[in-house]
Amino acid sequence: MADVDFFFEDINQFKVPKPIRTRRWIRSVIRKEKRTLSHLNFIFCSDEYLLSINQQYLRHNTFTDIITFDNSEEPRTIEGDIFISIERVRENADTRQIAFEDELNRVMVHGVLHLIGYKDKSNDDKALMRKKEDAYLSLRIVSEK
Repeated sequence: MADVDFFFEDINQFKVPKPIRTRRWIRSVIRKEKRTLSHLNFIFCSDEYLLSINQQYLRHNTFTDIITFDNSEEPRTIEGDIFISIERVRENADTRQIAFEDELNRVMVHGVLHLIGYKDKSNDDKALMRKKEDAYLSLRIVSEK
């Protein structure tokens, strides 16, 4: 069954803000990109938990806010695991002086965009990724209806 699920690893007292609205919004992003949702897991975790994944799977010894694993076997199908450090998201929100929920949603859609096929290594890729993030963040209000 096509769905968006939320899991929590090594963090206490965190709940996804507006989970029903968030699931609806993520599904709408995937539809607008003309992809089919198979299954998507968001795993919210601590810095240390994500660091261990970064070290184990990517051989990077740095903290990060997100790691995305594409598990799809069919073209244009979204199936994957998106790990998000809540500590990094909080720190980034504070640094950028924006609401935590806004930064969380930006990171979430960033992971979805990676699964869709967008990259962020070059300056041009980063600019396109940011443009897509902004466009889809503006859809959050529409998806509440």
